This record gives sequence, C-alpha cells and structure tokens, in this order.
Amino acid sequence: MNLSKKDYVTLQGIKKVEIGDATLYCGDCMEILPTLGKVDAVVTDPPYGIQADRKNSKPPDDKHGWRNYGEPIGWDDVRNLEAIRAIVGMGVPSCVWGGNYYTDVLPPSMGWLIWDKGQDGFSLADVEMAWTSEWRAARRITFHRARAIKQGGRHPTQKPTEVMEWCVCKFDGETVLDPFMGSGTTGVACANLGRKFIGIEIERKYFDIACERIEAAYAQGRLFA
Repeated sequence: MNLSKKDYVTLQGIKKVEIGDATLYCGDCMEILPTLGKVDAVVTDPPYGIQADRKNSKPPDDKHGWRNYGEPIGWDDVRNLEAIRAIVGMGVPSCVWGGNYYTDVLPPSMGWLIWDKGQDGFSLADVEMAWTSEWRAARRITFHRARAIKQGGRHPTQKPTEVMEWCVCKFDGETVLDPFMGSGTTGVACANLGRKFIGIEIERKYFDIACERIEAAYAQGRLFA
C-alpha cells in the first residue's frame, strides 16, 4: 500500500495513520509515548542491540540463515534502555520480547513467555524469551521455525503472527500498544483478535510495511465477517 500525503495526519513532524481500530505513528517512541492516552497492555519486540540489521549480507560461510535484507541502517546497534524504562513506568501489564537482553533495567519476573522454535542444536537459538510484568507461571508456545519462514518475513526479526496472537491473548483489556512496531505483526494479531492497537515505528520503510499488513488483516477479516 502506497499512502499518499493526504493519508497522513502530521503533527510536529509525527506521521499518524488510522486503519480500522489501529492507530499507527511514524516517529520516535520517546516523543510519542507521552502524547498517548490510556492503554491496557504493552506487547513489543524492541531491538536487542545484537546488530541483526547488519547480519544480512549472507556471506558464503553464513551458518545462521539471515535473509538478505541488505540494509545495515543501524536500527539494532544499541539497546534503547530509556524506552524500556518508560514502558515499565507506564504501570500496565507488559510483554517485552528479548527481555533477557534487558535484565539490567527490567525487574525480576516469573511470568516469562517462551517461543519454542521446534529445533534442537541449530546455529540460531532454539527458543526466544519474552519478559512480562505478570507474576504468574512461565508459559511456552511451540511454533516451528520452518513454518515461520514460510510466512515470508518482511523484517529481519519478524515474529510469527500466531506467536504474537498468543502473547496478546495473555493480557486482558481493549487497547494494546507496541512502541517498536517493526513490520506490524502485533497490529496484525490485534486486528485478528478484535483488539484496538496503537503502534509506533521510527523507520519509514517498516512503518509503510506495517500499514500494508494491518490493512490487509482488516480486509481479510471483513471477507469473513
């Protein structure tokens, strides 16, 4: 979807798009978060600071299977500690994927969520871990990495829609916020589940992809409504 200028509402350099029950912002989450109203939960997958955007050239000896995204633009150079502190400070139920990279700023939790990729001993991790603010038993979902690849990732670290739907369903409430929206998978999950969604993404390329995917999710929903 190529959005024309009239499709954007721009306020102080921040671009905003509304699609169904989703409100999407293109800009820095630290500038946008203070302007938002009440949300019921945060479900997000922030950069881990492992330079995943630079592991994309796929050299001949590549053992990890990183797709050739060809865009070392620096979005995964550092961990955004300030934003993670801001999320915790909101005081709402929260889920932060890659929380194991942020244990220096996230409080202790027993309610970890685990994505089991159904693989053993592969060069990439067998699981991925999400910190939650909930003091309850840790849970696991098994979704094979091969199935995730077949979905066709639009982002180097894109989670399967089914995994993000599982996350969203762990939290009550109407409105879910993702301050690191990426290609919009959390928004797609919310559209599929009938939840309201607020997404923020700083990279225009991924913001446009998120708009496209979320619009398609609502269109698909209308087909079966």
